[in-house]
Amino acid sequence: MLTRREMLRNGVGFMGATTINSGSFWDFLHKKHFRIGACDWSIGKTADVTGLQLAKDIGLDGLQVSLGTLKNNMHLREKELQQQYINMSRETGVKISSLGIGELNQIPYKSDPRTEEWVWDSIDVAKNLGVTVILLAFFSKGDLRNDPEGKSAVVKRLKMVAPKAEKMGITLGIESYLTAEEHLDIMDRVGSKAVKVYYDFRNAADAGNDVVKEIKLLGKNNICEIHMKENGFLLGDGTMDWSSIAHTLEEVGYHGDGWMQIEWAKPKDMDLIKAYQHNLGFLRNNFK
Repeated sequence: MLTRREMLRNGVGFMGATTINSGSFWDFLHKKHFRIGACDWSIGKTADVTGLQLAKDIGLDGLQVSLGTLKNNMHLREKELQQQYINMSRETGVKISSLGIGELNQIPYKSDPRTEEWVWDSIDVAKNLGVTVILLAFFSKGDLRNDPEGKSAVVKRLKMVAPKAEKMGITLGIESYLTAEEHLDIMDRVGSKAVKVYYDFRNAADAGNDVVKEIKLLGKNNICEIHMKENGFLLGDGTMDWSSIAHTLEEVGYHGDGWMQIEWAKPKDMDLIKAYQHNLGFLRNNFK
């Protein structure tokens, strides 16, 4: 029996004669895997370009980058800083995987007019950085649960900005405690393929939702990116059933070039790099 390494070394000469896990050798060579990154805010590098170097030290494929904070006026909108990120990405080999606007948790998109400019401008930033997904956060003060007026305000604002995002090939991902049904309702009301769900399994479980049922209901076409976390625990040491999640993602066809971002999966007193390297290994072993 040839090893996989031997098969790779001998290349296409074995095509058609060899199978690996019931798939052809060609399929094996071209099988795509998730790309794995982390959120810059969860590794202590919020809106800090040096987060790309730390991501490299961990061994990550990419980094989800913050647009900025209120204090620095969402400084990633500055062309000079964008170029610094582009240069650092090239230098480290770490991709800028997506953007996130975490400040929306404290300055809600549903009620503060400043956020409309942030989201509008973030589309240009994403385009300049070569990323296609922007996370819009709806927690804390921005929580939409039991807030029909807030949902309507968000729908109204998304309707105005979605055409720009759609034209530029950018997806606006809603991350919230809402159910899959509520997310689908918002998407339906906005009526744009540029608005999807940024799915976080831990958040959904904490909200009392059945994550397996939700993945199946949403399907691969309504999820733009996913967060992988266990608040205060390493991945695999908490209460999430990652095996079922991996199986369900495969079942609905959510795989391939998709990004998964590690977030807040670290025990309080554990070294950050060691924790994230553990999480990276866990994901590579369980999500293929």
